[in-house]
Amino acid sequence: MDYAFTKKWAGSFADAEAKVRAELQKEGFGVLTEINVQETLKKKIDADFRPYKILGACAPPFALKAMTAEPHIGLMLPCNVVVQELDGSIIVSAIDPVASMMAVKNDALGKVAQDVREKLERVIAAL
Repeated sequence: MDYAFTKKWAGSFADAEAKVRAELQKEGFGVLTEINVQETLKKKIDADFRPYKILGACAPPFALKAMTAEPHIGLMLPCNVVVQELDGSIIVSAIDPVASMMAVKNDALGKVAQDVREKLERVIAAL
């Protein structure tokens, strides 16, 4: 099973990030965390790296359901979405929560993961 939904973006990196944020918001997600990998690697270890951002997306009602069903599931939250430049293209990827939750043996998470999967699939499809 693949662990992500991925799509190539035809525009700029900045436009891809803005569109991803807008589509996440339409699906009820907020971006709780943002990691600019390119800037962080340059600052911490003076390494040059391609444009790469990790957006930590969260839909609070689903997060609450997941944390109620599994006390330690916060280790696997939020749902990460990556916007990166790779081989001259802008690529956007979102985690498949069903694939990531397979590691947790808790049937109560299945419906939550499936619902979040459908939302993230729509985000990527809208790009």
